[in-house]
This record gives sequence, structure tokens and C-alpha cells, in this order.
Amino acid sequence: MDPIEIGEATTEEREWCARLMAASEPWITLRRGYEALLPGALDPEYVVLVARRGGAACGFIRIHPRGVAGSPYVASVAVTEAERGRGVGTALLDATEARYPKARYVFLCVSSFNAGARALYERHGYRLVGELPDYVVDGHAELLMGKRLA
Repeated sequence: MDPIEIGEATTEEREWCARLMAASEPWITLRRGYEALLPGALDPEYVVLVARRGGAACGFIRIHPRGVAGSPYVASVAVTEAERGRGVGTALLDATEARYPKARYVFLCVSSFNAGARALYERHGYRLVGELPDYVVDGHAELLMGKRLA
């Protein structure tokens, strides 16, 4: 298996990120299509890191450097179906934390119905900070999670 390489996303890769999200959970349940997701993927205020294996994009993470009380906020993470469970999400979280060595915390939200993603974040040391009921869609909460780095 080829190693995972992580680097900054090109404009074309940012567009790919929006397509990947639109075709994946939790964005399907959250009713967020490509047109709604593309502006966020292209927003220059966000850092977008892409994971590549064998030169092919297989996942990404989108980060606002000062998103929650001045701390980095992971706005989106997605991995292609073929690469799930193969360390891509972990590598993206590791790269995010390494990118902000002076940050005290990193935050993210996960949809209450997205048990797989929540389990990944918990294995990676993220803990529940708060719950936002009916925040994006009725009947589901967004769970704010944080990890102390320093």
C-alpha cells in the first residue's frame, strides 16, 4: 500500500472536495448539495489539506485557523469510500494538529447520527464540549468536540 501524502489543495482539488462532500454522509442527511458546499470549499480563509495515495486524492480536511475563540476549527473532513478505515482520517487530523503547534485546542463538530466519525475523533483524543440540538436539520444535533494540544 502506498503511503499517504498530505499537502495544500489546489483550486481543482477544492472543487473535488465539494463533490466528495455532496456525495457523502453527513452532508446527504444534512441536505447540503454541491452548489451549497462549493463556496465553503473555495473560501480562501480556510486551509484545505488533501490526502493523496499514489498521487490520487483520497480525502481532505478543511480548517478555519481561528474558528472557535481563536483556536483552529475543523469545518469538514471527508474520505473516499474506498479509503475509509485505512488511516486517511487519522493522517488528516495529525496533519492539522501539527500545522498549529502553538494552538491550545482544536475544535470540530460532528453530526449526532455520524457514529463512525465520532468514534474516530474520540480515538484521536477529542472530547464532547457541547451539543447544538436541531442546529443544521431538525431531529439531529451537532456535537462540538475539542482536543487540548498544549
